[in-house]
Amino acid sequence: MEKKIYVIRHCEAEGQPSESSLTKRGYKQAIELAKFFSNIKIDRIITSPFVRAIQSIEPLVENTKIEMQIESRLSERILSVKDLPDWLEKLKATFSNMDLKFEGGESSKEATCRIVSVIHDVLSSENKHTIIVTHGNLMSLLLNDINQDFGFEQWKNLSNPDVFLLHFINNKISSERVWSSL
Repeated sequence: MEKKIYVIRHCEAEGQPSESSLTKRGYKQAIELAKFFSNIKIDRIITSPFVRAIQSIEPLVENTKIEMQIESRLSERILSVKDLPDWLEKLKATFSNMDLKFEGGESSKEATCRIVSVIHDVLSSENKHTIIVTHGNLMSLLLNDINQDFGFEQWKNLSNPDVFLLHFINNKISSERVWSSL
């Protein structure tokens, strides 16, 4: 069995809330993403319900006529429901301690289980070439699950957008960055 899953981090957005739209630059990036995928076979597109994720993939959906599926498990991880002035340090700590959890938030382990469950569903489907559109923290937790060397510093170096290819062949997985804005 061979399957490819392209994991996309959304394009540049105006903010972090779920209803945040893409910036003007983000809309241009979404068009560039569609061009990037124009010669790549895609069977299925699954996206986070956040506006910035949906807008990031809409040009490709329009070009391919593949129906976009909204999947809440691809929503960005909530670190805490409280405003954390030192959120970056707290986030860094969650890469070292996967069970660490802040008020109203999700641990790295919980968020990883959520996105890995999407990957398992994709692998059990008939589709061979799938795109999933998500967010930086959730994407980095997935990549960390595949390769423990992918951590906080690698998360900091992700771009908006960013694309990684997960290649599954005979129960073996490889990951590679195939496109970034850097």
